[in-house]
Order: sequence, then structure tokens, then C-alpha cells
Amino acid sequence: MGQLFRSEEMTLAQLFLQSEAAYCCVSELGEIGMVQFRDLNPDVNVFQRKFVNEVRRCEEMDRKLRFVEKEIKKANLAILDTGENPEVPFPRDMIDLEATFEKLENELKEINTNQEALKKNFLELTELKHILRRTQQFFDEMEDPSLLEESSTFLDPNEPIRAAPQRLGFVAGVIGRERIPTFERMLWRVCRGNVFLRQADIEDPLEDPTTGDQVHKSVFIIFFQGDQLKNRVKKICEGFRATLYPCPETPQERKEMLAGVNARIDDLQMVLNQTEDHRQRVLQAAAKTVRVWFIKVRKMKAIYHTLNLCNIDVTQKCLIAEVWCPVSDMDSIQFALRRGTEKSGSTVPSILNSMQTKQTPPTYNKTNKFTSGFQNIVDAYGIGSYREINPAPYTIITFPFLFAVMFGDLGHGALMTAAALYLVLRESRLMAQKNDNEIFTMVFAGRYIILLMGIFSMYTGLIYNDCFSKALNIFGSGWSVRPMFGERGANWSFTTLSENHVLQLDPAVDGVFKGPYPIGIDPIWSISINKLTFLNSFKMKMSVILGVIHMLFGVSLSLFNHLYFKKPLNIYLGFIPEIVFMSCLFGYLVILIFFKWVSFDARTSKDAPSLLIAFINMFLFQYSDPSNKPLYRGQMGLQIFLVIIALACVPCMLIVKTLVLRRQYLWQKHLGTQNFGGIRVSNGPTEDEAGIIQHDHLAPQTEDDPETCLLSPAFKEHEEEEQFNFTDVAVHQAIHTIEYCLGCISNTASYLRLWALSLAHAQLSEVLWSMVMRIGLSSRSFGGFILLALIFFFFAVLTVAILLIMEGLSAFLHALRLHWVEFQNKFYGGQGFKFLPFTFESILDGRFEE
Repeated sequence: MGQLFRSEEMTLAQLFLQSEAAYCCVSELGEIGMVQFRDLNPDVNVFQRKFVNEVRRCEEMDRKLRFVEKEIKKANLAILDTGENPEVPFPRDMIDLEATFEKLENELKEINTNQEALKKNFLELTELKHILRRTQQFFDEMEDPSLLEESSTFLDPNEPIRAAPQRLGFVAGVIGRERIPTFERMLWRVCRGNVFLRQADIEDPLEDPTTGDQVHKSVFIIFFQGDQLKNRVKKICEGFRATLYPCPETPQERKEMLAGVNARIDDLQMVLNQTEDHRQRVLQAAAKTVRVWFIKVRKMKAIYHTLNLCNIDVTQKCLIAEVWCPVSDMDSIQFALRRGTEKSGSTVPSILNSMQTKQTPPTYNKTNKFTSGFQNIVDAYGIGSYREINPAPYTIITFPFLFAVMFGDLGHGALMTAAALYLVLRESRLMAQKNDNEIFTMVFAGRYIILLMGIFSMYTGLIYNDCFSKALNIFGSGWSVRPMFGERGANWSFTTLSENHVLQLDPAVDGVFKGPYPIGIDPIWSISINKLTFLNSFKMKMSVILGVIHMLFGVSLSLFNHLYFKKPLNIYLGFIPEIVFMSCLFGYLVILIFFKWVSFDARTSKDAPSLLIAFINMFLFQYSDPSNKPLYRGQMGLQIFLVIIALACVPCMLIVKTLVLRRQYLWQKHLGTQNFGGIRVSNGPTEDEAGIIQHDHLAPQTEDDPETCLLSPAFKEHEEEEQFNFTDVAVHQAIHTIEYCLGCISNTASYLRLWALSLAHAQLSEVLWSMVMRIGLSSRSFGGFILLALIFFFFAVLTVAILLIMEGLSAFLHALRLHWVEFQNKFYGGQGFKFLPFTFESILDGRFEE
């Protein structure tokens, strides 16, 4: 459980693998996913590594499988995915897999080539069939004497009409339907009107054998006279990609040719059907195993990539690897290595040795399906430094709570909870469907976050007594117009209520106020005209209280970081001044808020001083303001003392810490050691003093901490060469101090977004009810029922679209900012790098697109 609050303890281990067992051992490590391999050959080119040929063979097999997958998708076949996790094949099985994929690829390519040739032949015969039919119709029309007379006139209008037409040549072909107008204009211009064109559309679209697309074409026949025009016409047809076909001149020959074409088309159609059936059988058989093949090949490729990161000893019998791994998982890693050695048949066991190092380990936070969403929120700000406090466990509570403060509505929270419960209860089925929609995937990944946000919103909605902008009168209001027995007070009649639009319930009158509402805000505020004024004051003070508590909690967490990393200087001159500074100023403001709530009642509230003016006067040391009387006796002395204490904390952070760092550096440099007869005698700091400057060897080394930078491993290695730069440390510490002091003010003001967003959500909800739903409730007739149903539909759509989605996203982003900036910057460095173990999980999660 303790590892939940910090990242896992990591160690750098050296791994010795026998050459014959290395493949199987790495395979077992990939299955458990607990080690991150380091590249021990950073200067070696990728193409010069030992297993580059095996990687290329795996890539070639992967390419062939992608080709098969593409053909399966083109055939609209479903790829079978049983969720099977096959074992990694042995290296000797690679030859069999290559042969299988080579045979399948060649067979599919041969089928595709033959099918394309057959389709091309089928297309040509089909076009020829349409040409023969249409040409016969054209010639039948030309036998009409009137058409012959028009054609003769068209060919040469200056010559007299002859008794018998001249013999004309002609060509026939097929062209794309969209090219007909341009084709006709080009013929007219080039041949100067000395040709006669007839065209007719082919009703059914034809399939392009190359692309498989459906294209629309038209049949044409061009009449001309002379070889010169014939050559021009053919060149124009060639330029417009028109296909010309031979066409007999006599009707009998055309008829015989059409019969032969029809017979060939029937035979070709039968062959095409048989070819397609054979192709479907091959693809159906491949679709059953292509997923398993993909997993096997990509596992093999990942293993060889990993083996390329290892060193090979001079005997060529052993591979040496360095891995980062969690200390708690060392036993599991040992068992995996043992299984890999047994599987390979090797008799020499693999060796795993922990190494001492000054390098900063990667950050590894173990998560489950519930905590992974919150950990992703934290990691989006920055990967945590090694072993520092992990904000994710606290974010599980604080994030949905701050969201709910801005989104507080019982009805809207119930809808959000219901939607999240659907995703949670059906998560197994939804994960099996593997939806590729990016928005749905993002929402599904945060289903537990949404669930908690909805539950917390229901709670804050109950506190605000707000459900779809309406108050719930569950326990009865604490206000009454009739006095209690034996008391004097207001006694309003029905006439009083009907004749007055506005009535005031004075809590100072006996019997009007019976007592506080049991939980939340009294429902009578929902009908009061000063509702917004009351909620403004209440929610603004509540936002300040929550913000200061949240920030103080963040500063308190920094103490645990300093204790863990053994940095007492950061405790005495960092944490203590920071917590005192914030407590003396803003912690005191929170106490004043509670004190004012307790000290003033309904009768004395009009004389209560303004907290804002009192807080400003506290910094100005101005206590003679007659309009703002003190809250309690001795207020002036206490506030002056608190301001002086807060101001005294600033030089502690700004100057004293820098001077102490410089003194520690001088201790190490000038009060060094001397050698007397081989005995090392030290005149440096005492053990107690040295304890101040000692750091854990696994502490994260960041540039944001001057103490850490000064005593980092890099500094220790080059201690004699590097000099302490007092200016850099002083400037850095000044920036940190100014940022913290000003941040306390700006961050406290930033928490007022809780107040602003909460009021905005409540007002939007109220406006939506009054402008939409009230229209449907205004009519009491039967037609009003139908109107109410329509109005409710629009009300529901607008509620989901505006109040749930848009307002929910807005509150989510504001809560995210409060955690990233106002909370985490108090203790969270976020300068680490993520632990990326070698694992097959990414392959098994289904990255294949179907």
C-alpha cells in the first residue's frame, strides 16, 4: 500500500544471457513486462548490429501479412479475433513461417494477376458487344434516304447533292461519358466539320479491372472520307483515351461476330466466378489465422530489436544487458528467466545482478483500471521525479470534489453518475468491441473519474439544495410565517400573501426562524429575491476556505519529500517558512471567516465588519478606519505580529538558505582531508554537520533545487573542477521565493473560480428552466400535455448538451488547472522520465485496424 504514495523503488540490474537461451529469456520478459532495457550500443549503426538480418526478415513477413490483411479487407471478410495470446515461435520456426507467407503472397498475387487479366478481357468483350449492337442501330438509321441526304450535306455543303452517296469509312469505339462533349468539339475543330459522329450511352456501369471502380462509358461511331481524316480521327481517339474496336462493314458479319462475342463472354464469366470462389476460399482460410500470425511476427521482431540493445562478450557465447526493474518484482523476473532457460533447453542459468549507480532511475507507478485515469491526469502535467510524493492518490478525492463544487447539482450529477455506471458495468463488453472513435475511447478511459465526479456532484448538489435549478424541501424549511406557541411574531393571512409580491422574513423576529435546515441550504432561499446575494457571499468564502486548505495540504506534502530524501536544510529554510508564511496570512483569513460566522447572528449581522477591508488594512497596518470596526479585542496586536512573522519568513527563504549552501560548499572544498602514512584523516565537518549535507544516492537530481544541484552526482564527480556560483544560486532562490510569495496571493484568488463556476452553472440551469420548461408547464389542457412532451424533449437535449457536456467540460478543465498549478507546484517536481518496460501488451491490445 505504501508504494501507492510513491513510485516503485527501481534498481539497475545487469543481465547475463547464454546465446542459445537469450531469445527465450527475452520472450518471457516481454510476457511479464517488468524490465526496461538500456541500449548498450548507442554508437553502433542500426544496420551494423548483430540481429539486423533477423529484424529485416520479420519486417518482410510483417509486410506480407499486411498485404494479406489488405486483400481480406478488400474482400469484405471479417478477420477472426479470438483474443488468443500465442506463444512466441522459436527461431527455427521462422523458416516455416516465411515459407507459408511467401506461398500465400505468391498465390494471392497470381490470383489477382489472372483475375485482372480476365476482367480486362471481359471488359473488352463487353464493350465490343455494345459496339456491335449500337453500330447496327446506326447503320439501320443511315439507310433512311433523308439521313443520307443530311449526311452528304454535312460532309460538304458547297457540293451539289449527288444521286448516290459516296462510300464512307468509319471507326467505332468506347469512351468515358464525361469526355464526350470535349471529344466532339475537338473532332469538329481538327477535321473542320468533315466527320459525322454518332454516340449512345451504355446504360450499365462497367468495372475498371485495375481499380475496381464503376465507370460510365458511351459507344461512338465516326464516319469520314479519306485516309487523312482517318489518321486524324485515330490520333484524337488516342489522345482522349478512347478504345477502338474492329467492326465489320456488313450486317451479316456483325451478326456472326456478336454471336461469337456473347459465347466468349459466357465462358469468361464462368471462369471469373471460379477464380473469385478460389480467391474467397484462400482469403477465408487466411482470415482465421492472420491475427495469430501478426502477433507471432511482431513478438519476434520486438525480441530481436531488444537483443540488438545488448552487448556480446568476446567469446560470442553470452549476451550482456542492462535493465531497469522494480525491486519488488525481482523474484518474478528471476522466475521468468528460469522459464526461458528451461524452454530453450540450455543448462546454464541466466544471471541477474543488481548494480550500484548514480543515474536517476525511471519513475514507475503501478496502476489498475481505477487509478490509471487519475495517474494519467498527474502524468499529463509531468512525470514525477523518482520516489517523490505521487499526487495521484490524493487526486482521487480532491479532483472530483473540486469539480463537484463547480458542478453542484443533484439532478445533473445523477445523470452523469448513470452514464458512468453504464460504462463501468459494461466495460468488458465495450472493451471487446474495440471502438475506434477517439472521443469515446477518451471518455471510456476516464469512466471511473466521471463516476466519482457524478457522485461528488450529487453530494454538493444536496448541500446546495439544487436539483435542475429547483430546491428540494425534504425536511421542511427552517422559516415560518406563524410564531411558535407562546411567542410573539408575524402572523400572515392568505390576504397578506395574495396582496404582496414581496414579503420579508426577518430572522430577528421571534418565531419566524425555527432553526437551521438539517443539511444544506434552506429551500426557502429558492424563492427569495436576495438569493444571489446570499449565495455570492457563501460560495466566495467557501472557495477561499477550500483553496487555502488545499494549498496548505500541498505544502505539507513537501515535508514528506524532504524527510524521505534527507534534506533537513529544505525543511528548516524551505518548508517551515513556507507553511508559516501561508498560515499567518491566508490561514488567518480562513479563521476570520469562521469567527465571523460564529460571532454574529441575525440581530448583529448588520454591524459586522467587512473581511476584505479588514484583510487589506492588515497589510497596510491601518486600524483607524471607523467604517470597519475590529472583530475582536486585541485584533490589531495579533495581526501586526502575524504580518511581521510572515515578512520574517521571506529573508529566511531568500537569503539565509543561499548563505548556508555557500557555507556547505566551503566546508567541502577547504576543510578537506589529509593523508598521514596512508591513513586518511579528515578535518571536515562533524558527523552531525555532515548529516545535513548527505543525500540519498537515488534522490532525483533536478535543477530547481539549489541544494540538490550543488550536491548532485555530477557535482561530486567534478567537485574539484566546478566552482560554486553564488550568483546563480542566489538568483534561483530569489525566483523561487518571489514565485511562492506572490503565488500564495494569486493562487488563493485562483480558487475563486470555484465560486464563479458554481454560480454560472446554477444560473444557466435556472435560465434553462425558466425559458424552456416553464412554457410547457404553463398550460393545463390536453394540448398542453403534447406541448409539454415536446418542450421536455428540447429541455433534455439542451440540458445534456449545455449543462452536462459543455459546463461539465469547463468545470473539468478548471479543476485540472487547480491541481496542476495551485496544488502540485507546492510539492511536485514532475521532472522524471517514465518507466517504459519491454512488454508484448501493446501488441495484444489490438493495434490492428479492421
